[in-house]
Amino acid sequence: MSKRKDNIAQKTKALTLCAMISALSVVILYLGSVVEVLDLSMAMITSLLCAFIVIETPSAWQYLTYAVTSLLSLLLLPNKFIAVVYALFAGIYPIVKERIERLRSGIFQWGIKLVFFNTVLTVVFLVSQFVLALPMSLSLWVYLLGSPVFILYDFVLTKLITLYLFRIKQLLRIK
Repeated sequence: MSKRKDNIAQKTKALTLCAMISALSVVILYLGSVVEVLDLSMAMITSLLCAFIVIETPSAWQYLTYAVTSLLSLLLLPNKFIAVVYALFAGIYPIVKERIERLRSGIFQWGIKLVFFNTVLTVVFLVSQFVLALPMSLSLWVYLLGSPVFILYDFVLTKLITLYLFRIKQLLRIK
């Protein structure tokens, strides 16, 4: 009976954590939606929250948090561009990053990450232009400038995850 109570407690903890992170993510994305200058910045901050969920919960909860936050963002945000960026990139990237980084080869990892980013970038622009009817144009410059920014983003995300794992988690005494 004790194992069952522990299992229920763990599921309740995961559900509560994921619900709080989803709610906080939607609020942050809403702020980015209202103040359009902050849209990509807020999407990247919510990506860090997703990384926290990847670290602290089993994979089923990661996908559930991503799906709930994406759906709520697409339904509730006045500016749909940030919701699309979250749904297609910022929300799923920490999950994808964790899976890719299980591979051994560093060059192969970066190749997959860059292919993923450029594919998502193309899809974001196509959805924004043809589904949301936002005036956007896709050029070679977007890819040439976007890839180094993505590499910087991945590097910073890795450093923040490392900071959480080795400093913040210990300070907060999270098991």
